[in-house]
Amino acid sequence: MKRIQVLGPGCPKCARLAEVAEAAAKAAGVEYTLEKVTDINRITGFGVMMTPALVIDGEVKTVGKVPSAEEIKAMLA
Repeated sequence: MKRIQVLGPGCPKCARLAEVAEAAAKAAGVEYTLEKVTDINRITGFGVMMTPALVIDGEVKTVGKVPSAEEIKAMLA
């Protein structure tokens, strides 16, 4: 089971990243949990200073952008 976390304060880009990540996981047929992390202390705990950010299984994959569903599927593989 993959653990997907979207880091951000809840801005439109953060919401879009959550949507794209969820769609990518479903398209890839991956079992996953999705968590939206909005607490600034938890976000900075990942070393992230710009949002949105995507974390998969505890590893920061992207910062400051919304990757495509295809890019996220590759990260989940």
